[in-house]
Amino acid sequence: MKKLLLSAILLSAICFNAQSFTLTQFATGLSSPVEITHANDSRLFVVQQNGIIKIIQPNGTVNAADFLNISSKVNFGGERGLLGLAFHPQYATNGYFFVYYNNSAGNIIVARYSVSTTNPNVANDTTEKIILNIPKPFDNHNGGSMHFAPDGNLWVVTGDGGSGGDPNNNGQNKNSLLGKMLRIDINSTGPYNIPTGNPFVGAGIDGADEVWSYGLRNAWKFSFDRTVGNVMIADVGQNAIEEINNMPVATAGLNYGWRCYEGNNAYNTAGCAPSSSMTFPVSVYDHSGGKCSVTGGYVYRGTVSPGLQGKYFFADFCSQQIGTLDLASNVITWTPAFTNNSFSTFGEDNQKELYVAAINNGTIYKITSSTLGVQDSTFKEFRIHPNPAHERVFVEGLLTKNAQVELISTEGKKVIDSVKLDSENSFDVTGITPGVYYINIKSQDLKEFSQKLIIK
Repeated sequence: MKKLLLSAILLSAICFNAQSFTLTQFATGLSSPVEITHANDSRLFVVQQNGIIKIIQPNGTVNAADFLNISSKVNFGGERGLLGLAFHPQYATNGYFFVYYNNSAGNIIVARYSVSTTNPNVANDTTEKIILNIPKPFDNHNGGSMHFAPDGNLWVVTGDGGSGGDPNNNGQNKNSLLGKMLRIDINSTGPYNIPTGNPFVGAGIDGADEVWSYGLRNAWKFSFDRTVGNVMIADVGQNAIEEINNMPVATAGLNYGWRCYEGNNAYNTAGCAPSSSMTFPVSVYDHSGGKCSVTGGYVYRGTVSPGLQGKYFFADFCSQQIGTLDLASNVITWTPAFTNNSFSTFGEDNQKELYVAAINNGTIYKITSSTLGVQDSTFKEFRIHPNPAHERVFVEGLLTKNAQVELISTEGKKVIDSVKLDSENSFDVTGITPGVYYINIKSQDLKEFSQKLIIK
């Protein structure tokens, strides 16, 4: 294992007791990895988009034999392929696991398989049981993330069906299974049951029984933060805005806004419900600096790197940067680019330590941290105050001058656009209509921050 192959300082200039994190090369030789997970033991399972699942041992060795090879069934290319994997909570006794892939027709397939009864490192590829078969009108926007929730139900996120701008408006159509978070009970003799509590169950209620929440475009990876009972959803934007959603697991029936809104920006509001009925992201970022597509990750809940505790890790596929979201302030901080690493997925091991994969070079990295030197610990904590505000807003923690600020309403309107902070690192909000806004700050050294701001 190569130690300290890559290191990224997490905004040491603005973090009190600043931390760094390191990407350590853990495994190589994978082909287009798009998912990393575990089966409640020390092995990692890596999903390859070409229809093969590989096992990585705790020392980083990749098993020569495939755990599962269904490449003959998988439509692989572009955004299609084998995209998701989830192990049943009772996998140790029942041997069930679930995969998400595009079949030869391009449909979304969720299927159950069983592990071999004689070899725990090989699955029985003859045991397929189709759970879901969802037709798609276009080849892109396939979603593909699956996880079992704390209550034992399987959550499955689907893309809006593809093309651009969701031409069929699947995201807002509660009767379509596209552009949704689905919640199903797979502990049944049939394909699945509908769990108690799904919001659109019952005669006269508009919406498919399987739907838990809707209004998603192409959520590329979601995860559960079981420590606080939330779900983190990273949703890829259309042309301008990437978003991160953070909501309690128990909150049903949420509308995340697409195609009416792209992040906080109005996109196509024809026939849309009032914005007050929608759930807007806790944080957004734009496509400046070469960014284009969010890759969702996990809130760090491991023990090896206590300085990273409670930070949500994610990445941007195009800029090759890793971001962290502070869940208390909803502030995003970015690393410099990790050159030649297009990050496609994050994953946890059974100890809740984090990993990240680069799809272009087939490398899996482990994320660990170390404390920076004393000289870095004297900087102020980054914060915006007062919040709520009504006259001037001050930004503390920036060492560089000439930072610019933009203020975006929840309806997507830019109320302040690329205004420079003054000599006191402040800006004027006098006369702006009271309400909730999103503030984005960009400094000369390419650091970027996003946070919610209330104006009263």
